[in-house]
Amino acid sequence: MGLISGLLTFPLAPVRGVVWLAERIQEEAERQMYDPATVRRRLSEIDRSRASGELSEEEAADLQNELLSRMISGRSGGPP
Repeated sequence: MGLISGLLTFPLAPVRGVVWLAERIQEEAERQMYDPATVRRRLSEIDRSRASGELSEEEAADLQNELLSRMISGRSGGPP
């Protein structure tokens, strides 16, 4: 980047910083969302909630289906 273009685009530096930070946050959120260990942990929590009566069978099944489809889409490279 030349001196002139650097000076002209300098006012945009805070915007570029915010965009960079937002991209890193999105990457980390997606990594956690599709992480198999996180999905397995959440499935265990759903099983415990169903066993204790906090969730009905139907609610638990819906949550499990959502988690499993998230894990499958994570393996295929991203959101459906």
